[in-house]
Amino acid sequence: MGVREVDVLIIGGGMVGASLATALARTQLEVLVAEAMPLREAGQPSYDDRSTAIAWGSSRVFERLGLWGRMAAEASAIHRVHVSEQGRFGATRIDREQQRVPALGFLVPNRAMGAAFAQHFESGLGPQLLAPAKLTALEPAGDRAEGSFATPDGELRVRARLVVAADGAASTARSLLGIGASTHDYGQTAIISNVTPSRRHGGTAYERFTSAGPVALLPHGEARCNLIYTVDSAAAADAMALDDTAFLAALQARFGWRLGRFEQVGARFAYPLSLVLSEAAVCGRVALIGNAAHSLHPVAGQGFNLGLRDAMALAELVGDAAAAGVDPGDSALLQRYADWRRADQRNVSMFTDALARAFANTGPAASAARSLALLAVDLLPPVKRGLAAATMGRAGGLPRILRESG
Repeated sequence: MGVREVDVLIIGGGMVGASLATALARTQLEVLVAEAMPLREAGQPSYDDRSTAIAWGSSRVFERLGLWGRMAAEASAIHRVHVSEQGRFGATRIDREQQRVPALGFLVPNRAMGAAFAQHFESGLGPQLLAPAKLTALEPAGDRAEGSFATPDGELRVRARLVVAADGAASTARSLLGIGASTHDYGQTAIISNVTPSRRHGGTAYERFTSAGPVALLPHGEARCNLIYTVDSAAAADAMALDDTAFLAALQARFGWRLGRFEQVGARFAYPLSLVLSEAAVCGRVALIGNAAHSLHPVAGQGFNLGLRDAMALAELVGDAAAAGVDPGDSALLQRYADWRRADQRNVSMFTDALARAFANTGPAASAARSLALLAVDLLPPVKRGLAAATMGRAGGLPRILRESG
């Protein structure tokens, strides 16, 4: 059994954990990332065939961290957002020119992000990576927290002044710590794919609410769109079993003709949707970030951007503490992290949950109210500015790196 000591141990090398590690690599702290699967392995769940909506603010964070140049070539800019409900007149539109930014956000393939992080780890300039390493035990107390990992070379114990759990919604670290989580199954499944419409998207992202669930189409290259097609979970198997022609016809019926005829669809993947909220953000010398703390419905595309703000807030507090010679796992420091992030996490999770539940109500009165609400947002500048700021990751008590990124 080997033993290793570091300043910061990050459990999980997905997008949020790797972002935190990259930010902390600028400090004098020794940082180790433990990941269950190598970043470049084909089955890596964090860097699979899906794509992620990156808010404008998040893209500026990656630029300051020196990562955006490695992602930008495969990123598709979102110039406009169009939100509507099937069969109703109300709609909300947000445009980059109104917000005075080059883009509201970007769609980035997860594999491109994984490659950027892998290159950073391999360059020797970033943090250290331990992979594959499966967490088997976690002790948060004492002058150092300790994690035990099963590795190809046997069991390894890692002792750290600060441990960060960034290992996803089904967090092993959270479970080992005995931290509960509230879970709501939406009874919905997201079918993810790429589609090619006959008309060019022109950089517009569409969120279309329908009685069968929301449909999102995001710019992916010049001619394709990334599709998030939500169905009742009971109907997911039937939707996945449709041939391409029948699936495209079903999509056409729900989305309409704003992009012309849907001509092609790629491979489809299904993911059940639920809301998972951790009952605590810290435990001893352990802090939870990203999906380990909150896993959201994908409506409005806020999940990753919220997790990145967790990572950057913690990086700021830990970096300042390191510069002042303060223990990065100090209980007061971790409580400041929990207090700082509480409002943003609550507001975004409530917002996405309210959207998912509200648009699931198919009654005529609820539908009419939603239509009026979408119209009101479009016509009331202060409301639209608030929504746009949240969409672009520029709202709330932002970490310094986001404030400085504009």
